[in-house]
Amino acid sequence: MKSICLLLSGLVLIASPATFSPAAASTDQTLPPAAVAEQPTVADMLKKRSRGALERFYKERAFEPLWVDGKIIGQDAQILLRYLDKADLDGLRPRRYKSDALRRAIARADSGDPDDLARAELEISKIFARYVRDMRKVQDVGMIYADPALEPVVPKEETLLRVAGRAGSFSDYVASMGWMSPHYVRMRELLAMVEKQEADGEILDTLRLNLERARHLPPATVRHIVVDSVSARLWYYQGGEEVGSMKVVVGTAETQTPLMAGSLNYAILNPYWNVPDYLVRDNVARKILAGRTLKSMKMEVLSDWSATPERIDPKRIDWVAVAEGRNDLRVRELPGSHNSMGKVKFIFPNDHGIYLHDTPNRGLFAKPGRHFSNGCIRLEKAVELGKWMLGQQVKAQSKEPEQAVPLPATVPVYLTYLTATATKDGVVLQPDIYGLDGRAEKED
Repeated sequence: MKSICLLLSGLVLIASPATFSPAAASTDQTLPPAAVAEQPTVADMLKKRSRGALERFYKERAFEPLWVDGKIIGQDAQILLRYLDKADLDGLRPRRYKSDALRRAIARADSGDPDDLARAELEISKIFARYVRDMRKVQDVGMIYADPALEPVVPKEETLLRVAGRAGSFSDYVASMGWMSPHYVRMRELLAMVEKQEADGEILDTLRLNLERARHLPPATVRHIVVDSVSARLWYYQGGEEVGSMKVVVGTAETQTPLMAGSLNYAILNPYWNVPDYLVRDNVARKILAGRTLKSMKMEVLSDWSATPERIDPKRIDWVAVAEGRNDLRVRELPGSHNSMGKVKFIFPNDHGIYLHDTPNRGLFAKPGRHFSNGCIRLEKAVELGKWMLGQQVKAQSKEPEQAVPLPATVPVYLTYLTATATKDGVVLQPDIYGLDGRAEKED
């Protein structure tokens, strides 16, 4: 028995080091799942450190960061820093954005520590919001807001962060300065080019004025139309992109297309054209006195501007008095292929009688300078634009005049005036047709 006990004791001693040794247990570095889960993430630290508007914004996105890329602050922040360093191009003070402090926060975040990353993330978002809000503050440049709802309002911090966070590609949004109009971005780039060239004061002042006009335009994330009276071109935007563009004909120096913003709300198919008083006096009346008839011009005279006017026999009218400006008449051109409005006109309520419309006179679009209208905007591709606004083909169902078709949603239209452009020879100023830059030039 004694030998058996000794044998068993020896077996226990042999087995015990592998089974029970504390030293062996201490060499196992694998942490249990519960311990791993306890390590804080960037989202955890954002939740802990964000306050106010930033907290509301990040809470909506489950505290997912905007600027963090893996375990570092991504390149989007570097792009923003370059904008901040050149904020003087935007008419702003670079020191307001504390870019040195921002760089230090980004450098600390290189540690990969979630708390350092969260601190840098919040600081970048705060400065980004401050910069964008400052950029969106406009000056008075003579823009008329026919629809008061379109008057620029500086967005709230969480609103502009929310828009940025919902962009299809946040990196593209930052790189393209997507919170501003593409026309603003273009003017800013031109201003940067001119400053490097040390251009004369007139070019710099004009470019800064152009920049302020473009500041009134919305970003491409807003569905809208822009008409530039200098280049006589139109662009339309949706979903952060330019959807299309076309040539237009705009007002002469005497009958200028104003700087104005309004909301297009319906189309008129088979439209009449109400002839302006000065054309009735200087054109229609003189032709009639020379032997033409209203019928041959496909026009008619109406008693007044009410919704139900009476037609007046042109033989009863003193056309000499009309030609001399002593008698005003309401004259309108009948619908048809000859009508100056073409197939369709697009209406936005305003006190200046301005609207967008088709035209049968296609030859004017081939001219380099297209300042021939009475202030309204003649469209090179009216049907194409109408299809985009209506969501369906623009086509009258009958020959009935003045068929009103409401737009499914109102479309803002902005009429602006941008004289600076880039050529192979550098930045140039186009002729100041309307004299709004203070440069008395005439179009060739």
